[in-house]
Amino acid sequence: MSEEFLFILVIVSMAIWVTVSKEAVKPSKEINRWKMITLLSAGFLSTLFITITLFQSLML
Repeated sequence: MSEEFLFILVIVSMAIWVTVSKEAVKPSKEINRWKMITLLSAGFLSTLFITITLFQSLML
C-alpha cells in the first residue's frame, strides 16, 4: 500500500473523529443518532485499518 494513500486515510480519519466530537458535544435532543452511528462506524473502521496497516509494516 502506498504511503500517500495511508496519509490521506489518516487525514480523513482525523476529520471523521473531529466531526464525531462536534456532534457529541451537542445537547442530547439535537444529536442526529443515525449520523452519529455512521460516523462512529466509519471512524472505527478507518482507525482499525490504519492500525493493522501500521502493525504490518512494523513486522516487515
